[in-house]
Amino acid sequence: MSGSDDGFSDASAPSPHFHGHRDRLRQRFREAGHEALQDYELLELLLFAPIKRADTKPIAKALIARFGSFAEVLAAPPARLKEVRGVGDRVVDELKLARAVAERFLRAPLRERKVLSSWSSVIDYVRAAMAYADREEFRILFLDKKNALIADEVQQRGTIDHTPVYPREVMKRALELSASAIILEHNHPSGDPTPSRADIQMTNQIAEIAKPLGIALHDHIIVGRDGHVSFRGLQLL
Repeated sequence: MSGSDDGFSDASAPSPHFHGHRDRLRQRFREAGHEALQDYELLELLLFAPIKRADTKPIAKALIARFGSFAEVLAAPPARLKEVRGVGDRVVDELKLARAVAERFLRAPLRERKVLSSWSSVIDYVRAAMAYADREEFRILFLDKKNALIADEVQQRGTIDHTPVYPREVMKRALELSASAIILEHNHPSGDPTPSRADIQMTNQIAEIAKPLGIALHDHIIVGRDGHVSFRGLQLL
């Protein structure tokens, strides 16, 4: 059952003891940075803005207990977040804003440099964008002839273990954008990034269609909570 955005009603608001805790937590963050904070403490800092009249520690701890980690809280669907007592629309907005900021920050190097020379940045971005999603997503990076990023698009969203991918639609979009190369990306919500038989078959189909069109398939990256795999690295391309 969803709670209010402030965590509790005014009638049951806790005593102001948490104000000193907020000041101390902010001071630790200023002096030592985020590495000095546990996941629930970093969440507390985020919750200070939408929750002004209640102690954010129990809500932050409840979120971590429910979803497992800071990253998984940010990636959780709004409806599931609201199942935690004290989480309402404003809290969800704050968490989704934090995730959007992280994704945009990690995507910046891809726009500023040639993608293939920033491979660690590609992996960091793909993991942040997709590794903790609860449904499969199929995303494509479209590159120009200098391997600079033209567009980053989610082509399909599917179920917990399947996303329909249509190779001809992938190529149609690449031609529309005048892309010279593409990088395929998708996630495995199970956590295990090992490619399935269907993943390999679909990748081969796209590569076969792309080649006569002069479009290079640089890689297919699969991410999950347990890591990532590269088709190029596995010599599947």
